[in-house]
Amino acid sequence: MHIGVPAEIRGGETRVAATPETVKKFTANGLNVVLVQSGAGAGASIPDDAYQAAGASIVANAADLYGQSRIVLKVRGPEPDELALLRKDAVLLGLLSPHQLEGIEALARHGVTAFSMEKLPRISRAQSMDVLSSQANIAGYKAVLMAANVYQKFFPMLMTAAGTVKAARVLVLGAGVAGLQAIATAKRLGAVIEAFDVRPAAKEQVESLGAKFVEVPLSDEEKAQAETAGGYAREMSDDYKRRQGELVHQRAAAADIIITTALIPGRPAPVLIREETVQAMKPGSVIVDMAVEAGGNCPLSELDKIVVKHGVHLVGISNLPGLVAADSSALYARNLMNFLNLMLDAKSGEFKVNREDEIIAGTLVCADGEVIGKG
Repeated sequence: MHIGVPAEIRGGETRVAATPETVKKFTANGLNVVLVQSGAGAGASIPDDAYQAAGASIVANAADLYGQSRIVLKVRGPEPDELALLRKDAVLLGLLSPHQLEGIEALARHGVTAFSMEKLPRISRAQSMDVLSSQANIAGYKAVLMAANVYQKFFPMLMTAAGTVKAARVLVLGAGVAGLQAIATAKRLGAVIEAFDVRPAAKEQVESLGAKFVEVPLSDEEKAQAETAGGYAREMSDDYKRRQGELVHQRAAAADIIITTALIPGRPAPVLIREETVQAMKPGSVIVDMAVEAGGNCPLSELDKIVVKHGVHLVGISNLPGLVAADSSALYARNLMNFLNLMLDAKSGEFKVNREDEIIAGTLVCADGEVIGKG
């Protein structure tokens, strides 16, 4: 089986979908040929000769790679020029933005069998394939480091001969994987941390990391509504949003740094930090809006920019894992390898899509010219 790893062409994307480690495992049985486009690993500091040493063949251009590859491993979904190069019988794995139906329909029309890793079921058997968690973990870490870089004061409390410096106050909105890693990183840097999440179940995790959990009082009905079966936050009622807004406004005014991570799959990001809240924050404060690509948790954030509004620094960098490309790529590549191994027999080299497997069925977005599900 020929497995292709193209260079990512989307602006700012530095990650790569395979590493020498995963290439070596794919080629170990002698049944698979891995083709890597020249320069594909450059953004993640992986030179071509490292791939060659692991058993890959380097292909000079995308057209040759796509033409020879039955299986294509990507980070981002293909751009129109890339889609035209894909074989009609190609199998594509990547972050394909399944809620953007137009892109999935284009893949289906082309005849591609595509698996969108964002749709991976959140079950224990799929944890080693969970790209959203592996990348969100890195994003949460990097968000705090970016905040520390922009913030013009120390994070930890310092007692010096010249006086005492107070610890930075950090507010994390959203205690999923990214938020929990942000809490852990800010704690290691010496900050005082508060965290908020609509899911009451997040309280124990937040407090275990040394942060204070701030919460909106919930009725039993609201508690049941707050979380999906897959562990994601749900959009809440208008009355809850009003109470949430009052609480967030109060805590934000006291914070030096805010990390926002709130996302609802397939929907615009919920607005958590309104303009009047930004106006109430201290001059020199920092907001890192990790949801900026989905519209932002703060309407003042600007995509892939760092701006200052009302004296507050707003960091709207969308691809935070791409700023830690070496480790992001290593984790992502292992996720893809573990997923592909469900369909690629190690002894015979046979490739088989078993739609009875809930992991395979859950991620399959198009096959045989048809869109599977609705994103």
